[in-house]
Amino acid sequence: MYLYKKTYVQNWNHTPKERKFSITIKRGGKKFEGIKRDRISEITESVGYWRKFNALHSWFVQELGDGVDDCKELYFGEDKMKELLEILKKVKTILDNSPKKKIQVHTGWKNGEEIYEEGEAYDTDEVEKLLPTASGFFFGGTDYDDWYYDQVCNTIKLFEELLEEEEGGSFYYQASW
Repeated sequence: MYLYKKTYVQNWNHTPKERKFSITIKRGGKKFEGIKRDRISEITESVGYWRKFNALHSWFVQELGDGVDDCKELYFGEDKMKELLEILKKVKTILDNSPKKKIQVHTGWKNGEEIYEEGEAYDTDEVEKLLPTASGFFFGGTDYDDWYYDQVCNTIKLFEELLEEEEGGSFYYQASW
């Protein structure tokens, strides 16, 4: 699961001098001629990465992909980022004030048999309404546990940092299965 930031950097004759980009490409400390600077139109930064945070993936698919999960790049505008950030903050607040319950956690396989260990998950129905987990092939667990909580907290931090950046580009989400 990836979040990219794309910044348009094409310089045109009519672009004011103070708005023009200067791009230097080096390899091994030396100027690299294999990429022509005047042909660069966009720079893509990898700004976010998740593994098996199925609740977040499901939100992107439902909100940005019209419910179609086809691994296409989805535009993630600032308004949607702020909307999702508010949902994540509500989820964190609920989890911070939620008791935990004992659960059996699948930890792997041994001799063809599933192995389970005792674990804990948050005991709340409210979170399921705001940012529900989703099951699927290689989607990870569906419990509201410490993994889920950590992913929520890390994503809040990421979105807050991205929203504070000066003059950004456009954001895009894409998953690859």
